Amino acid sequence: MFLVLILLLIGGLIATPLLAHMGTGILAGEVYEKRTAELYAADAGVEDAIWSISHQTIESWEWQESDEYPGWWVYEYPELLIVNDRSVDITLYKQDLDPTCGEELVYRILATAMTEDGGGVASIATTTTVEAYLSASYMDFSSLLDNAIVSYDTINLKGDTVVDGDIWLPDEEDLDTDPNVTINGTVRDEDDMSITWPTAEQLSSYYLEYVEGHSDTSSSIDIKYTPTIGPCCYTPAGGTLEVDNTGDPATLVLEGTVYVTGNLDFQQSGSHEYTVDLNGHTIFVEGEIVFPAKHVSISGPGCIIAIGDIDFQPAIEGDEFVLVMSIAGKVNFQPSGDFTGCIAGNAHVELKPGNTINWISPEGKGLDFPMGVGDDDELPPVTGVRIESWEVSQQ
Repeated sequence: MFLVLILLLIGGLIATPLLAHMGTGILAGEVYEKRTAELYAADAGVEDAIWSISHQTIESWEWQESDEYPGWWVYEYPELLIVNDRSVDITLYKQDLDPTCGEELVYRILATAMTEDGGGVASIATTTTVEAYLSASYMDFSSLLDNAIVSYDTINLKGDTVVDGDIWLPDEEDLDTDPNVTINGTVRDEDDMSITWPTAEQLSSYYLEYVEGHSDTSSSIDIKYTPTIGPCCYTPAGGTLEVDNTGDPATLVLEGTVYVTGNLDFQQSGSHEYTVDLNGHTIFVEGEIVFPAKHVSISGPGCIIAIGDIDFQPAIEGDEFVLVMSIAGKVNFQPSGDFTGCIAGNAHVELKPGNTINWISPEGKGLDFPMGVGDDDELPPVTGVRIESWEVSQQ
């Protein structure tokens, strides 16, 4: 009996503080649970913002000046996200660290998860904010356009060809030139500098974005009746889209990207001459492109790109920058007149006597080609993001 009384006495003395300690533990556990849910919600908000930046789903930014963050573009999510039963407010900031060239962008993401008196034992109003800084890299093949001729294989220069500009290819020994060829520039290879060569998938997806929702199954285009084309994705039934002119001399003007899933053949019917005005846009062909030697002229600026071979023999009008590029095939380059721009691909070049290939800077020419971050609001596809910092604060 004596021992029982002692145990009862001791139990009575420790029961109250023990129960109080247990209650504190339960309260702390629920607080930690709420805090953890907030943290995961805020973290999910940052991940959503990174996804939006990577997939370029943000349509409009607003300019904002402040003492803390001068010169930022701001985007606020129009609605709160609901994650783990928490409301998450997300704001994105974008700043150009190199406003002269527009090539270095940094993003700041603020994601704040809020608990508004969640009830239960731990009835408190708290917030958790995750602040992250990240940099993004964009599809940039501008280094190709720094050369008059660039190839990821071989280059063959014939006749009296004159090149006013630089030449690049993987191995300088793969440059084959006739004795009368003149190169007023520098020949470089991979020992001097590296160049990122685009894949067919990269450029195909890039230009498909421009023609989304515009499709045509025509196998022929008569400039007499169709003086303008684009933006459009042509899927010719016979595998080849044929362009011709059955009327008086005329001009076919591009008003957007022209994407052809097969081949593209510019016909030459008798004396019905015509000009293809690129008008700053791009012709992208999954197969081959043929520009005949007679009755067809090219005016620019613009891009002519094929995954397969390009037989380029038209007359050249003007001195605007034109890119003629075969991603995986050969370029047979034999135009009439002086050419201004860049030839890219496994190239066989043979100019008529007295004609030249002139390189000028493509800056400001309005070319529709992935050249990194430019001065306009349109950004090329994001190729990767890198998280520079990640900080959590709770209140």
